[in-house]
Amino acid sequence: MSEGNDSDPNLDQKPPNVPPASSSASPHPIPRNAFTALMSREGKVPTKPANILHKSTSNAFSKFDKRDGLGSYIQNPERSNVSQIIFYNDEFVGINDLYPKSSVHCLLLPRSPKHQRMHPVAAFEDREFLASVRENAAKLKTLVAKELQRRYARFSAQEKAREAVLNGEVELKDGEELPEGRDWEQEVRVGIHAHPSMNHLHIHVISVDCFSEKMRYKNHYNSFSTPFFVELDAFPLSADDERRHPGRNGYLNSNLKCWRCGRDFGVKFALLKEHLAVEFEEWKKE
Repeated sequence: MSEGNDSDPNLDQKPPNVPPASSSASPHPIPRNAFTALMSREGKVPTKPANILHKSTSNAFSKFDKRDGLGSYIQNPERSNVSQIIFYNDEFVGINDLYPKSSVHCLLLPRSPKHQRMHPVAAFEDREFLASVRENAAKLKTLVAKELQRRYARFSAQEKAREAVLNGEVELKDGEELPEGRDWEQEVRVGIHAHPSMNHLHIHVISVDCFSEKMRYKNHYNSFSTPFFVELDAFPLSADDERRHPGRNGYLNSNLKCWRCGRDFGVKFALLKEHLAVEFEEWKKE
């Protein structure tokens, strides 16, 4: 996918930014990287990457082509770039988002021919399909939470006791268990955009921090911080749910409000971005 797609504030885009699963055991495994370990057990990954997401050099690369960009992962995950694939099975593919809007941002792609090009609101009326989506989204959410813990546990006050044991500073007594630490799954959101930017159905599994260099526009931020982002747990939506008609309420044009403290920045996106960097550091310390 060309970098040009990221300049479109209406595109949440295709997929990454999380370490992929390794296709073979490493003689020197990274200590305590639970995310990598889990992914290596959870699903298949390609052993021979293919250059599927090449940059187009032609001006004829159409908007329609860009919006179909997730299709290659769905059809041929085994031939996709190994750095982007987290896991895949017969029904779903989990990938890193190519233009992440938080420090960890992944996508779950259904492979069902019946559902893969449907609007999520319609697709999730199928309760059997929705149950399958929830099951695989939960799997990806756990992996994202493990990655957050791997990256940020050393900064977190809630992880202090656990880190002390893991670092050898404290020894557990007989019968004692390793402290659980922070519940990182609480720091992960799962949902869809009420008006998706890509033609293929995709579910966002994203950390709450909104800290990324790819978060470049007001629309980017509001697409995740307003009801434009619909949590997976909300489905199926009732017939009168206003989120079925996102354009009526102008969610993307709403004032910019900090996800963590609620401060209203109006339309001053540059100021919000500076503030988000500060909040990111404070969030890590919780």
